[in-house]
Amino acid sequence: MLIPRILTALVGIPIVIACIYYGGLAFYIMFFAVVLFSVMEFFSVCKKYKPMSITGTLVAVIFYLSLCTGTYIQEVIILSVFVLFFFAMLKKSIENVSSRLAVTCFGAFFITWTLFHMVLIRDIPKYGMHYIIFLFVNIWMLDTGAYFIGKAFGKHKLASVISPKKTIEGALAGVVTAVIVSLAYRHFFMQEIITNKDAVIFALVISFVGQFSDLAESLFKRDCNIKDSGNILPGHGGMLDRFDSYLFCAPVFYYLIQFMKY
Repeated sequence: MLIPRILTALVGIPIVIACIYYGGLAFYIMFFAVVLFSVMEFFSVCKKYKPMSITGTLVAVIFYLSLCTGTYIQEVIILSVFVLFFFAMLKKSIENVSSRLAVTCFGAFFITWTLFHMVLIRDIPKYGMHYIIFLFVNIWMLDTGAYFIGKAFGKHKLASVISPKKTIEGALAGVVTAVIVSLAYRHFFMQEIITNKDAVIFALVISFVGQFSDLAESLFKRDCNIKDSGNILPGHGGMLDRFDSYLFCAPVFYYLIQFMKY
């Protein structure tokens, strides 16, 4: 399990770094793929609720494109919901239609909208590349710290019903790791952009919200008795498994930057 995980990282990390560095269209395309696979995997995870997978995925694609161009966003949302209800009405049975529509709308709109904030962070004038790398590195490292410390010393369950392997000790280790990494990254790359105080605040928010976001995705998997959202990334599971921490973290971090620095 460890070898496929390492090999996937060796292939994936350079691609992610290249897209971050060039930004613009490259980053838009990368997150188009992330959103597309995440939405598809979400519908697959929640298949017991019979979401409108094909229609919902098409809605997510159109919604993402409207967010990228900044045009017709409200119109796309209204028209998309209309279309979803229209197709639901065409079905011969309306059994569980409420859950079908709710899950479909959640996957198509919420996942797309939250992950799109990664694009907004990268597009922050002048310093977007630094902020997005800051976020990526924090999430990667706090996950690593939480995993190894939790595995070695974890005794108290963090949320046993949702994610039995996660521990309070691991979660706290993730917070500490994020603070250390943030201060180090600020020292070497962002001295003229953020202060030490900013770095600590960012780290605390990212570590708490990131781990909360991870647990939020686990709620769906636990409800549907699914271990991984997919298998597109060997050793890591699905795309949604890799980017679940950003579902809440990306928008919170983006608006925190806007509040503190602009």
